Amino acid sequence: MTSELIGPELRTTLRRLKLSRMLDTLPERLGMARQQKLPYQEFLLLVLSDEVTRRDGLAAQTRADKAHLDPNCHLESWDPSARVGYDQQLLNELVTLRFVESNNHVAIVGPVGTGKTFLGQALGHIACRRGYSVLVVRADKMLKGLKHARLSNTYEVELRRLITVDLLIVDDMFLDAMDAQESRDAYEILTERDRAGSMIVTSNRGPEEWLSTFADPVRAQSAIDRFQSNSFDLVIDGESYRPRLKPTIENSRSGGGQRPSERTKNRRRPSSATQ
Repeated sequence: MTSELIGPELRTTLRRLKLSRMLDTLPERLGMARQQKLPYQEFLLLVLSDEVTRRDGLAAQTRADKAHLDPNCHLESWDPSARVGYDQQLLNELVTLRFVESNNHVAIVGPVGTGKTFLGQALGHIACRRGYSVLVVRADKMLKGLKHARLSNTYEVELRRLITVDLLIVDDMFLDAMDAQESRDAYEILTERDRAGSMIVTSNRGPEEWLSTFADPVRAQSAIDRFQSNSFDLVIDGESYRPRLKPTIENSRSGGGQRPSERTKNRRRPSSATQ
């Protein structure tokens, strides 16, 4: 019966106002308003709040897509049986995103497979939901992209793309030795981000090993000192989760034998134990 109240004129008006998606929930809201005898102003607030929530969700999803965030990397998706541990109080603080507001950085370090990438991207999703611009890059691809940008005379454009976002997430940083050009680019990124905004880096190496990956010790010392003096260090330890996803005959017969993507394999949830 409520759908009969949504006549063609109302539909046309909503479309002209670019509010046609309100039609998805409007019949339900009309029924609720009748049942609860809502005043007109409360009903209007209810349907407009639905639209605000929908638009906020769409905007957050658009930012996440533009950031290249893995859609599976949300904190609520972590596997509770993973035997990994870290400072839960520090993670709770990072989830507030006060570090973004204060232009602080985050270093997430630990062994292979313990969820560093997942945590970094989960914080990125939270930032997108709160209206921040985010970009996720892998360190080797970032440096290669800057090298190619020099050849095509687009270096400034590529550098600006990395500098101007509110939160830059660099995965697998400081893993391989960098040549002179890569060292200069890494220095440029670390120093510029120190002024421009927050940065999250994930690495299998601890900060004490970062210096050795640079070709230029002087630049390295300057860049690393800037970053470390302004960063939170989230250290993760524990068992790798990946062996649990190894395919077996049993799960293959039950339809679970398809190998998940590398990102999906990284899903974690912290154990009750913390470091």
